[in-house]
Amino acid sequence: MADPRVAVVIPARYGATRFPGKLLAPLGGCSVLAHVIARARAATLPSTVIVATDDDRIAAEAARAGAAVARTSPAHPSGTDRVAEVARTLPETVEVLVNLQGDEPCIPPAAIDRCTAPLLTDKTVDIATLAHIVDEAAAQDPNAVKVVCDLKSNALYFSRHPIPFMRDRGADPPVAMGGGTLYRRHIGIYAYRRDILLRLAALPPTPLECAERLEQLRALEQGMTMRVELVPETGPGVDTEADLARAEAHLARAASSRPLEG
Repeated sequence: MADPRVAVVIPARYGATRFPGKLLAPLGGCSVLAHVIARARAATLPSTVIVATDDDRIAAEAARAGAAVARTSPAHPSGTDRVAEVARTLPETVEVLVNLQGDEPCIPPAAIDRCTAPLLTDKTVDIATLAHIVDEAAAQDPNAVKVVCDLKSNALYFSRHPIPFMRDRGADPPVAMGGGTLYRRHIGIYAYRRDILLRLAALPPTPLECAERLEQLRALEQGMTMRVELVPETGPGVDTEADLARAEAHLARAASSRPLEG
């Protein structure tokens, strides 16, 4: 059942360095952005789905796909800042803002709910995000951001390097609680308490954030609690035209694996 305290905000801009206009690129009969909107609308917990943009083309596509549209400043340096601008305009009854990237057309609706739930059930959590277990080979990829957590699944650190460092290579690799390797690959969706989001967006960049070029480290350096929920792999995001083909193949496989009705 939709919770009126929860809104999904999809920060969306037209210009992307590697693939300009990627959110409007066709993918399986509709745009990348339309897929993301459909998945957000299919999630159980959010009551509102808003696309935050400064571009007329994206605004028109968002409206066609059934999302509300918030026009935001073109000067924002990050999606977090764009989501924070929207948060300032929403009714005070909206307590949780989910920052869902517009280039994640394969993310399951259940994963959106999984990211949102900790903020509705645990008052100690400021921010929630997702990760999935990967093997050591995948952990070596500097484009894959890794996260290490405490025993309560709260984030300790994010890095492009493979963390944790496995000192004893000859020994059996240690496993995470509940099984699997200790390598967790971060999935870039965040649920924020409204006041935490506004505070975070107002703070300057921090040293570790600048070193790793990872914005989420700002929250950890400021002492905020970030819960990391483990989920199965959510499918490819779209950063390049090659990613678009991978996403289309993923969606086709997912459709073919659904049980027949009747």
